Amino acid sequence: MAWAWGAARRKKGGRRREVVGHQAPQETLAGGGGPPGPRALRARFAAHATADLVAELAALRPRPGAVVGYHTRIALRELGRRAEFLDSQIACLDALIVPLVTGHAPGLLARYGIGADTAALLLVAAGDHPDRLRSEAAWAHLCAVAPIPASSGKTARRRLNPAGDRQANHALWRIVITRMSSHPPSRAYVERRSAEGLSKKEIMRCLKRYVAREVYPHLRHVAD
Repeated sequence: MAWAWGAARRKKGGRRREVVGHQAPQETLAGGGGPPGPRALRARFAAHATADLVAELAALRPRPGAVVGYHTRIALRELGRRAEFLDSQIACLDALIVPLVTGHAPGLLARYGIGADTAALLLVAAGDHPDRLRSEAAWAHLCAVAPIPASSGKTARRRLNPAGDRQANHALWRIVITRMSSHPPSRAYVERRSAEGLSKKEIMRCLKRYVAREVYPHLRHVAD
């Protein structure tokens, strides 16, 4: 079951990452000051939110006229249509991923800051390495969040193992970033540890380790 889950999620997740990686149209259109083009055209769209900008550009109907303005409008229309197409693909792939995650680990989605995509990344890592689910510590090593000694002189420190599954580590990083910004217990933990002299990077390492421990019970069955 583990390999079947991993194969299914990798196909959908890989395609989703490919689509997201090609979202250059949105980045181009969302640049400061509006879309690229003549000053009058930029001023027309400068105050638009990204979603509204994409929709309006995709609906442009350029009329022949000044060469620069006409061809700029054609290019912007195609950028807008490309952005809409990519957004629809992401929505479609997300709709396929959610039932997979819900069916295999519904408890993950109930945890704060864990969405379908991050949960799927963790499930794939577990499915690809069922032998690493024998204990919570082994899972932490797989996710590269198990601390190893890095003391020097009178300074006692630990660092994370740089090896492990990078996608699982990235999923934990995304969860921690979300919690640090809007999860009251995590924010309180950050304040307390900051007062103790820990850097932001060190605090994030601790939080990733806590999250790995928290999600482990929801993943053990993947190895069955």
